Amino acid sequence: MSVFSALHRYRVPLLVLSLWVMTVFLLNDQPVVSQNAIAPHGTYSQPTVTAQKLIPLNVTENVNKIVLENGLTVLTKEVHTAPVVTVQVWYRVGSRHEEPGTNGIAHQLEHMMFKGTEIRPVQFGRLFSALGSDSNAFTSYDQTAYYSTAERDKLKALLMLEADRMQNLQIDDQQLTSEKQVVISELQGYENNPEYRLNTTVMRAAFPDHAYGLPVGGTKSDVEKLQAQQVQKYYRRFYTPDNAVLVIVGDFSTAKTLSTVQEIFGKIPKGQQSRLNTQDSQVKNMPVSSSPIMLKEPGAGAAILQIVYPLPAVNQPDIPALDVMDYILTEGRNSRLYQDLVESGLANEIAAHVASLRESGWYELLVTADPHQNLQKLESVFNQAIANLLKSGVTPEELDRAKAQLEASLILTNRDITNQAMQLGYDETNAGDYHYRERYLTAIRQVKAADVVAVTQKYLQKSARVVGWLEPSRKQAKSLTSDSRSLQVTESFSTGTPLNPEELIKYLPPVEETVDAIAPNLPQQFTLENGLQVLLLTDKSTPTVTLSGYIRAGREFDPDDQAGLASFVADNLVNGTKTKDVIAIAQALEARGASLDFEAYREGVRIEGDTLASDLPMLVQILADVVKNSTFPQKELELNRQQALTTLKMELKEPSEVAIRTFVQSIYPKKHPLYTFPTVESLKKIRRENVIAFKNQHYRPNTTVLALVGDLQPEQVRSLIQAEFGNWQVSGEAPILKYPPVAKPEKLISVNSVLPGKAQAVTYMGYTGINRSDHRFYAALVLNQILGGDTLSSRLGAEIRDRLGLTYGIYSNFQVGKNFGTFLIEMQTSPEDTNKAIASTRQLLKQIHQQGVTPPEVETAKRTLISNYNVSLANPEELTKRILMNQVYGLNTAELSAFTEKIQQITLAQVNQAARELLHPDQIVVVTAGPAVLARHSIK
Repeated sequence: MSVFSALHRYRVPLLVLSLWVMTVFLLNDQPVVSQNAIAPHGTYSQPTVTAQKLIPLNVTENVNKIVLENGLTVLTKEVHTAPVVTVQVWYRVGSRHEEPGTNGIAHQLEHMMFKGTEIRPVQFGRLFSALGSDSNAFTSYDQTAYYSTAERDKLKALLMLEADRMQNLQIDDQQLTSEKQVVISELQGYENNPEYRLNTTVMRAAFPDHAYGLPVGGTKSDVEKLQAQQVQKYYRRFYTPDNAVLVIVGDFSTAKTLSTVQEIFGKIPKGQQSRLNTQDSQVKNMPVSSSPIMLKEPGAGAAILQIVYPLPAVNQPDIPALDVMDYILTEGRNSRLYQDLVESGLANEIAAHVASLRESGWYELLVTADPHQNLQKLESVFNQAIANLLKSGVTPEELDRAKAQLEASLILTNRDITNQAMQLGYDETNAGDYHYRERYLTAIRQVKAADVVAVTQKYLQKSARVVGWLEPSRKQAKSLTSDSRSLQVTESFSTGTPLNPEELIKYLPPVEETVDAIAPNLPQQFTLENGLQVLLLTDKSTPTVTLSGYIRAGREFDPDDQAGLASFVADNLVNGTKTKDVIAIAQALEARGASLDFEAYREGVRIEGDTLASDLPMLVQILADVVKNSTFPQKELELNRQQALTTLKMELKEPSEVAIRTFVQSIYPKKHPLYTFPTVESLKKIRRENVIAFKNQHYRPNTTVLALVGDLQPEQVRSLIQAEFGNWQVSGEAPILKYPPVAKPEKLISVNSVLPGKAQAVTYMGYTGINRSDHRFYAALVLNQILGGDTLSSRLGAEIRDRLGLTYGIYSNFQVGKNFGTFLIEMQTSPEDTNKAIASTRQLLKQIHQQGVTPPEVETAKRTLISNYNVSLANPEELTKRILMNQVYGLNTAELSAFTEKIQQITLAQVNQAARELLHPDQIVVVTAGPAVLARHSIK
C-alpha cells in the first residue's frame, strides 16, 4: 500500500523491479546436494552443491501471444489447477514519463481509474468487490498495472470493466479534487518514515536529470497543482491499446477467451500519441560528491546508511552476474555483508537490491546501524568487503549457493496464477519480452566467479556512487523494516459515494453461467504416537512444497518480568543444535534456496517453510533437528538480544506500533495473557537458562501441528516425518493457560500518545470480541465485510474516506484466536482530521448497531467473502495456512470445503443480531499515536 512496502523474501528483479518489493506480492549452475554428511559443522542430507538437476521454469510454458489490430498485446496462459482466473492490464507508462512540476501524475491517474466511466459512473472498487475479485493496482517507474483475480465465471466481466476504463474514463474537477486529497494523505503517510525522506534525497542526487530520481508517488506540491484537463490529456495519450499489455492466466479456454478479447477490446481505437516522446532515453552519468548526503531526523529510530550505484538497463548482459554478486554479498546468514555487519554486531539489519529498469538501473544497499555504532565505520566495513571480493574473488561454494537461491526463488515465487501473470506482464513491459525470465535464468546458470569479480570492479566504484547518512536527532522513531520501501505504489482505493447495492447491480457486467463449484481436495491427516499432528495435501502444479506449522509456545506464556521470552526462543531455534552450528544450518538451507522461519505470536509459534519438492527431506530434517535439539549458544543469544533491543527502540517511536501496544493494554487488564509486551528491562533479564527451560516446557510434539501442501507423495512424507519426529519425547504435561473474561469499558476511553516528527496519526478503536469458536463467527465475518472489511466496498470506506476525505485507509476486523478475540478499527489521518474521523466512525457504528444493514448488503458481502475464499485456496501459502489453522482451532478437515456453505447460510437476521451484540460505539477504547497537535484536542 505504499511507496515503501515490504521486501519480499524472494528478491529476483521480477514484477515490481524493486529494492523492497511489496507484498504487492513477488518473486543457477546447478547445484545438487551430496547425499553424504560432512564434518566438522555437521550437515543434513543433500547439504552441498555440486551439480543440480535443472528444473524448468514453467512461467512461460504454454503462453500464447497475439497482437490485435489496434496494437493491444495479449498474453494468455491456461492453468487448470483451480477454478480461478487473473486479468491484468499493464500500461507502458509510469513515473518515468514525468518531470518536475508534474511529478505524481501517473499515480494520480491510477487513482482516477477507479472513479467511474461514462458507462459506469460508479466507483470501480465497488464493482470489483461485488464480483468477489481480489483487485488492486500499482504505479511504478516504467509501468502502471491493474490486476484482478476472481472465480473463472467472472472472466468476461473483468475484461469488460478493464475495456470500459481503458477508453471511457471520466475526469472532472470535482472528482480530481477529492481524489487529490486522498493521494496527498497517502504521501503524508510516507513522510512518517524518515527512511523515505532519505531515499527521496539520495535518489534525487543519483538521478538529477532523469525521472528515476523523482518519487514514484509524487510530491505534495506537484499533486496539488494537477488540473483535470492535464490528467485527462495524460490519460488519452498513454492509456491506449497499443500502449498496453493484457495478461490472462488461469482456468479458461484460450480459443474462446481470445474471441471474447477481440469482441471486447478489438473495437477500441489505437492511440494517436501514445508512442510520442516515450522512447528510451539515455541516463546521464551522475554528478557525485565525495561527501555523503547527511540528514538529521527527529523521527528516526536508528542511523541508516544508504549507498546507490548506477547500473545498466534490464537487457544489458551484466545484470545476471550483478544479481549473483548481490546474493553473495547480502542474501542469507552466510552472505559476506551479513557476516561482516550483522553477525559482528555493527548493524541491526541490511538489505540490498539490483534494480533493473527499462532505461537504467541501480544497486542499492541499506544498513541500519546498531545504536552504538557510527555510519562512517559501517561504510568502511562495506568498502573493505568490496575490496576483499575484488582481491580474492568468490568461492565455488558462494557462487553455487547464490545461483541456487536465485533459481529457487524464481520457482517458489511463481506458484500461483496472480504472480505468474505479474511475471509475464512485468517482463513484457519492462524487458520487452515475456520470455525474458527464461533467458535470465539461463544466464544465471552460466555466471562464473570471474564474472562476479568483473561486474563488481566495473560498477561498484566509489567515484560513481551516491551515499546517504540518516542520523537520529533527539527524538527517534522507525526502523528499517520489511515494509520500508518499494519502487511501486500499490493502492487502497476510495469507494465513492455510498451506493445502494441494488443500484450497483445495474452497472455490473453480466457474469457467465456458473458451473458447479469444484470442492477443494481435503488433506490427509495422521497423528504420531507422541501426539504430533500432520496434514498432507498433494498439489503437483509446481515442483515445490509449502510447509506451515504451529507449536503452542506463544507469547501468552511470557513471564511478566521476562516479556519477549517466547520470541527469544523462536528466534534462536536455528542458531545451533547438538550436532550442527548456526553456519551449517544456514548453509544447508541457502544452498538449496529453501527457507525456514519461526515467529512467536500470542497463542503459538508459527513455522513457515518453502522448498523445491526434491529438497523436502532436507527441510524436514532441519525442522526436526532444531525443535528437538536446539542448544541456544550464548554468543547467538547475545546477538539476538542486541537486535531485539534495537528493534524495540525503533518500534516505540513508530505510531502504528505505539498505538496497537497502547490499545491492547487499554482493553486487557494486567495479568491477562495479552497484556504483556517486551520492554528494555524485560529483554535484559532473559538468561540462557530461561530460554532452555521455556523451550523444554513448551515445545512438545503433542502441541505441534504440521501442514504440508505441494508436489509430494503422502506415504513417503509420512515415513519421513515418522523417521525424523517419531523419537521426539518430552516429560510432564503441557502447560494450560486460562483466559479470564474481560468486560468492555463502561464508556468511551481515549488515549493519545505524542510522537514528534510524524506527519500523520494512527488510530485504533475497539474492545474485546469473540473467539473462533463463537457461534456468531460467520455472521461477524459478513457484518465486518459490510462495515470495514476493505476500503474498496465498506461503509467505513465510503463515509470516512471518500465522502469526508478524512483518511487514506480505514479498516475493521474481528481478530479471533482460539481463546480470545478483539474487535478493532484502524485508520491513518492528518492530525487536524483525527477527531472528526473518530467521531464520524462512532456515528456510523451507532447507525449500524441501531438500524442494522440491508438484505442487498448481506448478499453482496456473502458473495464477496465466498469468492475471495475460493481465490485464496488457489495460493499454496494461503491454502496451507488455512489447513493448519483449522486444525489448531479444533475444526475438522471438512471445514476447508464447508466454509463457503456456512457463509452462504448466514441470514440478514443473524447479521443484524450480530450488529446489536458486537458493535458498541459508546463502550469503546480509542488510541491515537502521532504528532503533538493531538494533545490539544479532545474526542467528542
